[in-house]
Amino acid sequence: MNNAEQQLIEKLRRIEALFARPGTAGEREAAARARERILQRLGDAHPSRTAPEEPLVEYRFSLADPWSRRLLHALLARHGIKVYRRRGQRSSTVLARVSRRFVDEQLWPEFCAFERELRRYLDECTDRIIERALQTAPARTER
Repeated sequence: MNNAEQQLIEKLRRIEALFARPGTAGEREAAARARERILQRLGDAHPSRTAPEEPLVEYRFSLADPWSRRLLHALLARHGIKVYRRRGQRSSTVLARVSRRFVDEQLWPEFCAFERELRRYLDECTDRIIERALQTAPARTER
């Protein structure tokens, strides 16, 4: 594993830590209070279970980029949410039954942060590969 990949992994871990657990005592306390409020509203912390105040709805994500699709699949699996597709749907479609609050407050912000870092890394790799390929490629002569 090269240094750039290791840096990306560390960035992704830091982003995950921001969503998973706050760093300072004040942030932990605020997160604990927010968690208690959410638990009271939802009745259960697990995003795939139905609470009277927060029904599950079918979300349809259409992601043409295979990297983004794989990232979304991984995030949903980490939260214990099963994804599915209906017969005849394109492979770019990802369906999941989740609460709107979970998508708005947890899943989508987390996905966007991870995707931003992943895209930045893939762009850097692509630029580096193209630059190396063009530097070492023999010059063509036109006839």
